[in-house]
Amino acid sequence: MIFKGSRYARVPLYTVTDPHGRVHRALTIRVIPLTPAVFHHTVSEPDRLDLLAFQYYGKPDHFWRICDGNSAMRPEDLLQPGRRVLIPPDQTG
Repeated sequence: MIFKGSRYARVPLYTVTDPHGRVHRALTIRVIPLTPAVFHHTVSEPDRLDLLAFQYYGKPDHFWRICDGNSAMRPEDLLQPGRRVLIPPDQTG
């Protein structure tokens, strides 16, 4: 179930039929537009993405915006101490 306001809300669905004839619905790939950074944050040891999202957006559940802005496939890759992380704007208002 995709809820209203989810980052997947506008991603189209498609159906797939498996070898047993069962039909499954799936999301297509979510295209991430190039987003310029508003800030740069240098990661230190206690940083977590939810805490950075709260610091910059006031919304800890928007950690995925930081992942998207840095083209991160694995969020933990962004948390290496000394790494400069791009902080894109929060466009949800």
